Amino acid sequence: MNSPSPELPELLGSIHNHADLMKIPEAELPRLAEEIRSTLIQSLAVTGGHLGPNLGVVELSIALHRVFETPRDKIIFDVSHQAYVHKMLTGRAEQIHTIRQYQGLSGFAKMSESPHDSYGAGHAGTALSAALGMCAARDLKGEDYHVVAVAGDAAFTCGTTLEALNNISQTTRRYITILNDNEWAIDKNVGALAKYFNSLQTSETFSWLRDKTASFIEKLGGTQAKEFAFKLEDTTKNLIFPSLLFNKFGLRYFGPLNGHDIPTLIRTLNYIKDLNEPVILHIVTQKGLGYQPALDNPTKFHGLGSYCVHDGETQGSPTPTFSQIFGSTLVDMAKQDESITAITAAMASGTKLDLFKEAFPKRYFDVGIAEEHGALFACGLAAEGMKPYVAIYSTFMQRCVDMIQHDAALQKLPVRFCMDRAGLSPDDGPTHHGLFDIAMIRSIPDVVFMQPKDEAEFVHMLRTMNHYQNGPTVIRYPRGCGSGVPLPATAEILPIGKAEVLQTGNDVLLVSLGTMIGIARDTATLLEERGYSVTLVNARFIKPLDDECIRLHASRSKVICTFEDHSIRGGFNSAVLESLEAGEITIPVEAIAWPDQFIEHGSESILRKNMDSRRKPRYKKLFLI
Repeated sequence: MNSPSPELPELLGSIHNHADLMKIPEAELPRLAEEIRSTLIQSLAVTGGHLGPNLGVVELSIALHRVFETPRDKIIFDVSHQAYVHKMLTGRAEQIHTIRQYQGLSGFAKMSESPHDSYGAGHAGTALSAALGMCAARDLKGEDYHVVAVAGDAAFTCGTTLEALNNISQTTRRYITILNDNEWAIDKNVGALAKYFNSLQTSETFSWLRDKTASFIEKLGGTQAKEFAFKLEDTTKNLIFPSLLFNKFGLRYFGPLNGHDIPTLIRTLNYIKDLNEPVILHIVTQKGLGYQPALDNPTKFHGLGSYCVHDGETQGSPTPTFSQIFGSTLVDMAKQDESITAITAAMASGTKLDLFKEAFPKRYFDVGIAEEHGALFACGLAAEGMKPYVAIYSTFMQRCVDMIQHDAALQKLPVRFCMDRAGLSPDDGPTHHGLFDIAMIRSIPDVVFMQPKDEAEFVHMLRTMNHYQNGPTVIRYPRGCGSGVPLPATAEILPIGKAEVLQTGNDVLLVSLGTMIGIARDTATLLEERGYSVTLVNARFIKPLDDECIRLHASRSKVICTFEDHSIRGGFNSAVLESLEAGEITIPVEAIAWPDQFIEHGSESILRKNMDSRRKPRYKKLFLI
């Protein structure tokens, strides 16, 4: 149940549609911006969410909705984690306190939530291509609405963004891209494009172009806007890089402009919206503007749980997360093995490879939002005898499946793929749940695929990965903390493809994968209280599956139940069924897994409770869970 809606400030509370926003005098829009910031800071302190990105786009969102009218006009946000303000300006301000809560607003744009969300997303690099498709559809149908793609500078390191840029000018004459330049993705942006956006140009030609651009800015926004642009040039940006980049793609460039200057943004957007040529507007914003803790720590406040409004402090966990164990264990191994390297895609802090970066900066590689490149880059390292660990969230590792198959597995290259946030990623919802990776990867030949039951076994598996050299290895592990099991003083090398039998019985075989072992143990206890004899197996390996162990204990049991934090289709249960069929063992099999559907956002306890209430086990007499 969501809590009652808190009372909104005067101006924000008056906005229910585009007409309401247009009634507010332009001179009052900065006040509206402050009301929005205050509401975001107070609401997200309770719910958590992407505070920093949304504080940075308050003025931009106001300007966009003053100039364009959704849902007729389309605004597509890349990743869309910065769409909270857009939601508040399109009739959902009274629900902002429900964001990322069960049955509340999604933390991302979502087409089924509102017609104003013209395109849903949760991954980077989607906006420009989707917007171009909408432009092509509009042109083919002879319609006349505007399409605006809003993307951060980090999205321009993503391959799909560059592919879209390459196709814009040959597809449509009317296309608007907003480059929201704040130097950050989740962590500090990296790579040649990031350096390019930050470089200063000093030649006479660049000075001439600079003056021309400054003149245009002054005409639109006045002397103050021009002076701001010159200040940017003296610090981090320049006014003239598009002649070297965007013009080559056939886009007319405007900017950079102060992304927090509402009047200038409105005048510029009004000018460019009716140009009969593709355009890109480059604005410069501050991530976290209006809240000092978010300005001081952009990485932390990119996305976080609840916090104290006064100082931004969050409650720490008493036990280390799987991510922290991964980062620290990799550092420990790398001290003994100079061939170990670490790769991430713009998520050093999320994967805790920031620990590795600090310890071994020369062996650490952040490729930006370019997961496919990161995987291929790792294959090159492995081909030359290095031991690359690729740490990417499960939901983003989906982009690497081609590379895992075509490059790593086919050539038996020992790349270590480490999938953080595997399984449920509760509050972020369907774009971020890691519920499909087993099905995507286990069909690939010559891959070793594993999942630990607890923190200690996780350390053993990382050591096992480092030792294995006959092909790619993959490990999946959940978001957050484990059960608090102490870490081993010395890591073991596990036998590949061998399960762990925790107890034996004759009636029921329970086969658990990963941290579902807790639920499996509880189930074993319930069954034993009812007089059943139970075998409990910790699978450890998804591939190669321990066929011998499963078939042996299945032949002695009356029914099997498998446990996994994954979708039911193509996952671990499917692997067990295939093994039983190959062994010609006929036995009833029950699966505890997520249903064949996209799971919404909400707390893990609520989502699991709802799943259990909908389940109809075929063998109720045995499975009272």
